[in-house]
Amino acid sequence: MSPSWLTVFPDNIRSLLSALPPSVFGGLEEIRIREGRPLEINAGGRFCYLTSEGGMTLDAAKAFMPSKQECNRLLDLITNHSLYTMEEELRKGFITIEGGHRIGLAGRTVLGGGKVEHLRDISGYNVRLAREIKGLANTLLPQILDFKHKSVLHTLILSPPQQGKTTLIRDLARQISSGTWRHPEARWPGMKVGIIDERSEIAGSKRGVPSFDVGPRTDVMDGCPKAEGMMMMIRSMSPDVLIVDEIGRSEDVDALAEALHAGVRVIATAHGSNVDDLSSRPAMSRLLECSFFQMYAVLKRTDQGMAFRLWDDKRRRVQLPEGPAGEAKGREVNA
Repeated sequence: MSPSWLTVFPDNIRSLLSALPPSVFGGLEEIRIREGRPLEINAGGRFCYLTSEGGMTLDAAKAFMPSKQECNRLLDLITNHSLYTMEEELRKGFITIEGGHRIGLAGRTVLGGGKVEHLRDISGYNVRLAREIKGLANTLLPQILDFKHKSVLHTLILSPPQQGKTTLIRDLARQISSGTWRHPEARWPGMKVGIIDERSEIAGSKRGVPSFDVGPRTDVMDGCPKAEGMMMMIRSMSPDVLIVDEIGRSEDVDALAEALHAGVRVIATAHGSNVDDLSSRPAMSRLLECSFFQMYAVLKRTDQGMAFRLWDDKRRRVQLPEGPAGEAKGREVNA
């Protein structure tokens, strides 16, 4: 059975993708379509171009090049034949389709008052495929448990783009909600989790209902700006843990501070290669100065999968235990 995301592509591009070997097709992460330029795919962190015969090549001169008509057809399909209703998404530069798959857009910006109002003459598309990997958080979760308060630590997950942050926090939400703590000393039940899913990527909601397994005690605020969504979730759903993706604006930081005062634990992600990167960003540096986060996890993809390093709120490297994560010794950390 073909995945639903294939239906957003014009027939000939859909055929080229369907002809890929199962090992490549199953590992697709990005499909980049640029008008009049090579059709590129990223599978398992490795890229190549597709040929018009359905093969793969590293030679751009041999690649299939989508036409203007094919790109226009793609835009028509991803906007469900109604470009007008997608004005807000076009202003942000991406459209999220059913299943949490995000399609980044590039083209000519239309400005109003010095700000981007929307995009036109769109000629570049980056289809980022969302995947559910249950168990991805197995190793990290035991390291961010707060045994004194029977909860989790305020944790910020950092990495450059395309390293798996969103997939990781999706699984964290599932395990925290279900009380699957992966530690022999953690015996408290699952917690109420609130996901602020501004781009509909974490839960992949369709008409408000998550398409991914985010746990039995999880509520999702879908398509809502992060700062406003955090406040709405706290007031309406009284979560124990808030999960939010890609913070960075000043209003995000203000909302995080409000969550702290409300006694809610926060797990968030942000772009960065290390903790020191935050110091150069005015809004994020405030989080460092007030030691909001108790733990920082820096992700990196390897040939063996996902690896991470940990720092505490004093920016000291945390030595990870040897052996299975479930054998880690419990610790108490003050909130």
